[in-house]
Amino acid sequence: MCDHCGCSVVENHDHHDHNHDHHHGPEDEARRAVEVRQSLLSRNERLAERNRGMFMARKITVLNLMSSPGSGKTTLIERTLADAGSRRRIGVIVGDLATENDARRIREQGAPAVQISTGTACHLDAHMVHHALEKLDLESLDFLFIENVGNLVCPASFDLGEEARVVIIAVTEGEDKPLKYPVIFHDAALVIVNKIDLAEAVGYDRERALANIRKAAPNAEVIELSSRTGVGMEAWQRWLDQHTGVE
Repeated sequence: MCDHCGCSVVENHDHHDHNHDHHHGPEDEARRAVEVRQSLLSRNERLAERNRGMFMARKITVLNLMSSPGSGKTTLIERTLADAGSRRRIGVIVGDLATENDARRIREQGAPAVQISTGTACHLDAHMVHHALEKLDLESLDFLFIENVGNLVCPASFDLGEEARVVIIAVTEGEDKPLKYPVIFHDAALVIVNKIDLAEAVGYDRERALANIRKAAPNAEVIELSSRTGVGMEAWQRWLDQHTGVE
């Protein structure tokens, strides 16, 4: 089971002996849960390295975009596509529990998008991403954005083969999310503070929020923007330029 959430790891057991008298106590169950999780993460790491090698061979910059639901990931991608025009060849993999709504919105911007419907799973993993790649023409891409499932816990544990992690947080979520969910912020290359056009309306304490981000993500750059109005988007575009060497 993923840390702090309800995502289960389903195993196939051989039930050839249903009548054994063996009983497992809490310690046995806890040990078994740890073993299953370690095995799961180890397998994911191997698959992530395979993905990473594929991306590197094709010189594709891959970003894992992570946030809680409603932070504005899809709107950010839409605006990025609109602003970039033909300057960048961007493909998108979208993870959601259900529906293809977000992938449909991205396709309307002219970018190839593949939807992964995870059902009850609260994160994407390297295996899911690998299969989604089969539906994309990787030779035609410079960038791949992976829009992870909206969740600030589970996605942090799963490497997808990305070059960098970008965590998005909206001002409407308050100032303390980085302190409540520090793991997902810790390895971020960039933290985007979105919906700054709503900061005054929701009583957002900017200085406190930035201080909390710096505590949780000491090595990350921070960009404040509104993907709805376009304010601050030029800083995000510059970050992409600097991160990939695009002139």
